[in-house]
Amino acid sequence: DVYYDIITKKTATLIASCCATGAHSVNQPKEVVEKMRLVGETVGICFQIKDDLFDYGEKEIGKPRGIDIKEQKMTLPLIYALNNAEKRIRRKMINIVKNDNLKSAKVKEVIAFVNQSGGIEYTIQQMNIFKDKALELLNTFPESESRNSLESLVNYTINRKY
Repeated sequence: DVYYDIITKKTATLIASCCATGAHSVNQPKEVVEKMRLVGETVGICFQIKDDLFDYGEKEIGKPRGIDIKEQKMTLPLIYALNNAEKRIRRKMINIVKNDNLKSAKVKEVIAFVNQSGGIEYTIQQMNIFKDKALELLNTFPESESRNSLESLVNYTINRKY
């Protein structure tokens, strides 16, 4: 819950504001403005989850691998892995994140732990739930070039490579 609260207040609020402002600027009713705010918030959550997945990826994409671990950020892949680990392993991984987070070999150990623990698969599943929610909201609007563009934005957000 804390993770989702943080990413909602961080990235999702920015995109939600843009979507709501766009609807408001063309004099849409309050219900439409609110629905567009929800679309933006949901897309923002997808965007941040995807960004967090890059930390555990195989290749460099402009964002250094393991940077969130080095900055002691508890992102969804790591949270899931820790919540499903044996107590001894959980303590070891938390200790690395807190105390050995600048040691490259230790960061790689945490990345391997997250990958082996199903953290990536779980996080992708959660991202797709938010993607589906955003598309559901958009599908309540009539077919249009604008809706198609927003659907493309949703799909780009989860499929982006960087």
